[in-house]
Amino acid sequence: MDFRDTPDEAAFRAELRAWLRDNLPPGWGSGPPHVGRYEAEFSRAWSKKVYEAGYVGITWPQEYGGRGLPYPYQGIYLEEAARVAAPHHLGVIGLGMAGPTIIAWGTAEQKARFLRPLLAAEEIWCQGFSEPGSGSDLAGARTTAVLDGDTWIVNGQKVWSSYAHIADWCILVVRTDPEAGKHAGLSYLLVDMHSPGVEVRPLRHMTGDPEFNEIFFTDVRVPRHSMLGQPGDGWRVAMTTLLHERGTLGFALTAGLENAVNKLVGLARETAPDGRRPADDPLVRDAIARQWVELQALRYTNYRSLTTLIKHGVPGPEGSIAKLHWSESNQRLTKLALSVQGLAAQLDGAGGVWNGYWQYQQLRSRGNTIEAGTSEILRNIVAERVVGLPRSR
Repeated sequence: MDFRDTPDEAAFRAELRAWLRDNLPPGWGSGPPHVGRYEAEFSRAWSKKVYEAGYVGITWPQEYGGRGLPYPYQGIYLEEAARVAAPHHLGVIGLGMAGPTIIAWGTAEQKARFLRPLLAAEEIWCQGFSEPGSGSDLAGARTTAVLDGDTWIVNGQKVWSSYAHIADWCILVVRTDPEAGKHAGLSYLLVDMHSPGVEVRPLRHMTGDPEFNEIFFTDVRVPRHSMLGQPGDGWRVAMTTLLHERGTLGFALTAGLENAVNKLVGLARETAPDGRRPADDPLVRDAIARQWVELQALRYTNYRSLTTLIKHGVPGPEGSIAKLHWSESNQRLTKLALSVQGLAAQLDGAGGVWNGYWQYQQLRSRGNTIEAGTSEILRNIVAERVVGLPRSR
């Protein structure tokens, strides 16, 4: 692909830069980076503001609230947002997973009902895939849905569900035919998280944030028309979700890693109380250079993924490679940032460097190799579906 902007893309980039400059929250980018997750209402207000400016759902069809632009425009937005460390859209599960799946599988009524509120962060989505007894084995799901007239009665438990504690809707994989094979007996529901019988229990991270959650479903009634596809289509619908999660996730991950590398460079350039700078140490410079090289490798892998997306309209397997590489690279980067701080790395919170920003990031990075597919599962996917090696089981 041609890495240069076309005239239209260059105009879009310039327009976006100006908008970000004029609309970022007051004082944004000055002082130490924010430590921890942003409050939901702050994120919701920012998300709606970005949507109203036309920078959410950039590639989505116009009839659903998007702009109908080619995929490179989404990449431009992520690059420019990372450049100024702009806040994230609150509805990441909806934008990257639920929305594309509804576009691909939903009825006209479902698309009209869900897509615009999702883009504007008026409704937040979570994902109900993983279960305590099956982990990354989605086909092993045991949460059941039994048809009773015009409603499905759902019982079971999901885990590792990001944003479930603030979510309005859930994309839920359930077993509707216990007699069918593991993959054939699954179906895919859109579940109102405010329904009677839904209980969310936050799981607190090492960071102190309750980002992940358990969800318990006890005789939850879901309208029959809230299914994507037909009974038994759940596996195929879920694969659409996961393809988009990993296929489009790479752009966002690269933007985030670039922002982290830039912060690491800034940290190394700061003068310590003894008058020295970490950047004066050639070993530190070499270590940071390795992180920059890893960033470029990830960037060009995502360009290949973007090319596949442009040609075929469906993400390719590069998304799994990108997620695997990013998660482990980010762990190494945050570890390096603490090493650069020396003994000061032992101090957290207000007494630490940047108010403990890098300590928080190192703790949070431990989840990177688990969420959105563990590194072990992703290595299997790459080995079997990309390289073509024999199945391991």
